[in-house]
Amino acid sequence: MPECRRLDAAGPLRVCFPFVGDDVGGSHISALKLIQGFDRSQVEPVVVLQRTDGPLAAFLRREGQAFVGCPLEATLSPRNGEQPRLASFLGQTLPFLRRFIREGRFHIVHTNDGRIHANWGLAARLAGARLVWHHRGDPAARGVNRLAPLIANEVVTVSHFSRPKRPLLPLRDRLSVINSPFDPPLRSPDRKDAKDLLLGELGLPAGTRVLSYVGSLIERKRPLLFVEIVAQFRQRHPAIPIVGCMFGAPDPAGADLDAAVRARIEALGLQHVVRLMGFRSPMETFLAATDILLVPAFGEPLGRTLVEAMFLRTPVVATDHGGNPEAICDGRTGFLVHPESADAFIYPTARLLSDPNLSKRIADAAEAEAHQSYGSVRHVEQIMAVYARALRRPARSARLTGVTETFA
Repeated sequence: MPECRRLDAAGPLRVCFPFVGDDVGGSHISALKLIQGFDRSQVEPVVVLQRTDGPLAAFLRREGQAFVGCPLEATLSPRNGEQPRLASFLGQTLPFLRRFIREGRFHIVHTNDGRIHANWGLAARLAGARLVWHHRGDPAARGVNRLAPLIANEVVTVSHFSRPKRPLLPLRDRLSVINSPFDPPLRSPDRKDAKDLLLGELGLPAGTRVLSYVGSLIERKRPLLFVEIVAQFRQRHPAIPIVGCMFGAPDPAGADLDAAVRARIEALGLQHVVRLMGFRSPMETFLAATDILLVPAFGEPLGRTLVEAMFLRTPVVATDHGGNPEAICDGRTGFLVHPESADAFIYPTARLLSDPNLSKRIADAAEAEAHQSYGSVRHVEQIMAVYARALRRPARSARLTGVTETFA
């Protein structure tokens, strides 16, 4: 593991990992794997939650991960589309966060989502800490293209697809593409036992085939398209009994797609066919119970569940868009289909459900690819190299001129 030049003579590198705390998703799981993988003699990670009464706090407690609270009143990226209270942020929140970072003696602030980057990133630079901006979203996002080039010491993206499209300033050697960390399960669940358990929970007969959607109910992941796929498959292949399981929760900061999904299910008469399962963790047993993971996302940088399914020998049919083609080789480790068509999912799904030999061949190749290409140890090594580069860069405070208006 690369050694990081420390800012002080003694003790490990202190790294702050701030989160809002009102949701749990793949980015949180990826960040937690990184945090748990650090050598504590070199890195002392500190998880900070703006909300300690939300689902992320509950998730971290279950995982045995300590955290500290840091409630904020005015932020640059508020929830539910409210206008940023810029004056309150500059006068109250920014000085508070600057003091929090300084008093915490943090060498690095490692931000992981859009609502954290601006608030904590500006404060980190003003406090003299290094900022590592971990981008897990849209390559056209305003923050990573306009603000990150101005204030980030290092920018990390989870796939080549998610690299910023039009950065305000050249990122050059400040940009790294590092896949999210994955580890094979210590013991893969027995697929038959997992299927029996899931069908028993759902009250469905043996022989029912499980098509799953895993992820937050957000626009980018297109849960409504999943419902359409299930409806079309059922219409085209009535002799194959299926259930569509949707694992995930709505985004508290986004549109209420939960209501839209429920309405679409009802409109199509699929109340007993498509089941909203909510957020589940761990997911291994449910993925092992899944016959095919359907990934209808558009612009997904690199979905965790897709790779986790490969480890568990669950075949994947995904859109040929975003980071999916970086993980799936069409026809060898899964199937890639046209991203705008529910109908495009039907043929490969039917083939996999009807041909056990094809399903096994895809599962074998996908599992081998996952073991070869992904791993937490490699991820930690790459992030440590990013930290080392960040520490070699001057710790100049960010100028607010031309920065705050980026979010105005």
